[in-house]
Amino acid sequence: MSSSTAFPGQSPLAETAPLSLCAREPHDPADRLVAEMVPPPRFDSVRFDTYVPDPNQPSQSEAVTVLSGFAAGLGGSHATGAGRRKWFGGKKPAAPAGPRGVYLDGGYGVGKTHLLASLWHATPAEPALKAFGTFVELTNLVGALGFQQTVRTLSGHRLLCIDEFELDDPGDTVLVSSLLSRLVENGVALAATSNTLPGKLGEGRFAAADFLREIQGLSSHFRPLRIDGEDYRHRGLPEAPAPYTDEQVTRAAYATPGASLDDFPGLLAHLAKVHPSRYGALTDDIGAVCLTGVTAVPDQSTALRLVVLADRLYDREVPVLASGLPFDRLFSDEMLNGGYRKKYFRAISRLTALARDAKGLVTQ
Repeated sequence: MSSSTAFPGQSPLAETAPLSLCAREPHDPADRLVAEMVPPPRFDSVRFDTYVPDPNQPSQSEAVTVLSGFAAGLGGSHATGAGRRKWFGGKKPAAPAGPRGVYLDGGYGVGKTHLLASLWHATPAEPALKAFGTFVELTNLVGALGFQQTVRTLSGHRLLCIDEFELDDPGDTVLVSSLLSRLVENGVALAATSNTLPGKLGEGRFAAADFLREIQGLSSHFRPLRIDGEDYRHRGLPEAPAPYTDEQVTRAAYATPGASLDDFPGLLAHLAKVHPSRYGALTDDIGAVCLTGVTAVPDQSTALRLVVLADRLYDREVPVLASGLPFDRLFSDEMLNGGYRKKYFRAISRLTALARDAKGLVTQ
């Protein structure tokens, strides 16, 4: 569709042609991956005192208390750069006794990421000595820098926060277990979120025995902290809006500054050509994502790429307007009952929230 296309009642020059995610092929340098390991924009301003515990879920208030104390205890020489000097001076600090991290376990939408980002903000260290990223972003960092360089880079940090800690591949299991063990040895505190306790990750997946064997050793680094509650994104909110027509989505894309407009199957094909570590850059400066012809995701590899894109859009609070199937029908029953079900339900939850955010873009 050309930039001169006009809809009834509109001047041909009144609207600007939308962007296209399929036309973007970002190539971020590795140093950007490190610099961007901070809480996503959605969580820039969150703090412990902005978290509102559900009065019916005492574990939520307890989590705030425990994490506040954990943050307060992370002061000291390592936070001022002493840890980095020790590393490059060839002398490693002694491994701390007992668990060196906290593990936030709970369902979707109970505020785990809010609490994890609040911990990052509350930890008394300059931002360059704190890292925050998803599990996928951490594995991508190792892929970009190499294992030893990642250890050297992160060993000077006071705190590493890992959001959505998922072990979906035996290779990643060993990789992250080894990385975190090395970081703990060098005095780095850890905090992570997930939807299952450390000792139960990997259940229902291929090579479950291998997963459990690796995770049992890794789980000793964490103090599990259970957070109960219902998904706050669905608490008292209306159901997700039904999909719109292709014409409504296209109109909205042309009328919304910074919006992108793509055919959903075409976007899925394009995601296969872009490394998931670049999906954040793929969505840079996008004001809204408009998708036509949403269909069921055809296979698991495609589905997992879509999960990463959904995470990046949710982090950046980018509204998603779509035609075709509703988002709760993206994934097959086989997928939703399989080993990656937690990822798929998270994607549905987040895309549903972004679809609600997009309702105001449509004019009847």
